[in-house]
Amino acid sequence: MGILSQLSIIHLLWSAMVFCQYEDYDFEDEYNEEPDHQHPYYFNSNTQAEIPRFPFPVQCARECFCPPAFPLSMYCDHRELKTIPNIPSHVQQLYLQNNYIEAVPTEPFTNVTFLREINFSHNKIKSHMIDHGVFAKLSNLVQLHLQHNELEEFPFPLPSSLERLLLGFNKISQLSGNALEGLPNITMLDLCNNFLDDSVLKGKPFANMKNLMQLNLCNNKLQTMPPDLPSSLMYLSLENNSISYIPENYFKRLQKLIALRMSHNNLQNIPHNTFNLPNLLELNLGHNKLKQVFYIPRSLQHLYIEDNDIEIINVTLMCPSIDPMNTNQLTYIRADKNKLTIPISTYAFFCFPHIRTIYYGEQNVNANKSTQLRIPVFRRFLTPEEYDEAEDNHETHDHETEEDHEADDNYFHRYFQ
Repeated sequence: MGILSQLSIIHLLWSAMVFCQYEDYDFEDEYNEEPDHQHPYYFNSNTQAEIPRFPFPVQCARECFCPPAFPLSMYCDHRELKTIPNIPSHVQQLYLQNNYIEAVPTEPFTNVTFLREINFSHNKIKSHMIDHGVFAKLSNLVQLHLQHNELEEFPFPLPSSLERLLLGFNKISQLSGNALEGLPNITMLDLCNNFLDDSVLKGKPFANMKNLMQLNLCNNKLQTMPPDLPSSLMYLSLENNSISYIPENYFKRLQKLIALRMSHNNLQNIPHNTFNLPNLLELNLGHNKLKQVFYIPRSLQHLYIEDNDIEIINVTLMCPSIDPMNTNQLTYIRADKNKLTIPISTYAFFCFPHIRTIYYGEQNVNANKSTQLRIPVFRRFLTPEEYDEAEDNHETHDHETEEDHEADDNYFHRYFQ
């Protein structure tokens, strides 16, 4: 019995030690604490490359800086470089923006295995100066910045691992038939500020990009809507083109669309149910030639219709029925620089119970003179403090300008990078 008693005591002591260890561990610290950083939607955590093991200090190109706190990154930006330095094999992030680089040869990338991001923006790279296949060999590359260069063509070939490709502010006027093939993981493609026209899109280059969530085609030469966009699309930017018509049922297959920007085009008539989309939050149709409004989906929060030819805002067209169990979420309307002579009907506040701001600004009623409605800005749901401040400064509200609403116009700016 003495031996058994001693064993029992040892067992109890061991159990107490284990219990104390778990008691000191606060599970809430792991599961209830907000994460320090959440990756943007366009990163795919499953493609994380294996981090190599290397001795310290790590190698770094003489022209660049490799901070000890970020041993996988090499910073070569803003150094007036004309050529690419040799890249150590362990580097995952390479920053070469704001230099005078004209060519991308194969040699500096010979021993690179783990490279995941390259930033070549704001250089002088030309398409014919990129060695064939130099990017395709980088099998872990996820993000490639080539905006603000002198590219005439879409870079090809590219690695299948690529998720984000930024090509804005170049001179791209053509997309070869197979330019976008073999890129199954692309989620974000930026082609703004190039020379793309309708003939380039006849081959339906985006149709097979099954994971594409953001497509930027602003500031090009498009006259028609791009054909056969993938159903995965969530953010579409078509500002500053010459599009005059949206085909009926065009958005039928784009049910995931959250933000649509088509300001500065030539739109005149919108088919009534064009934007009957269940997830649409932002719709920007400012600076077109619209004469009347259209159906507003219940999910929409921000509507921009400034600088059009609208004479009256027909609330019945925007909201044909009221459903108390599924109310419209619209909170903001910008309607300045139209031809309105009277404010929106008070019926709008039954249809859109969440409306906080309607900005009327100046109206182009007469050809040679702009006029202003009695109240250029209407605001709802003010707190008592806000109400007192508004009463004290009502004259200031009467003189709100277009610039005062730039922040509202950029509501979804982070999605259009």
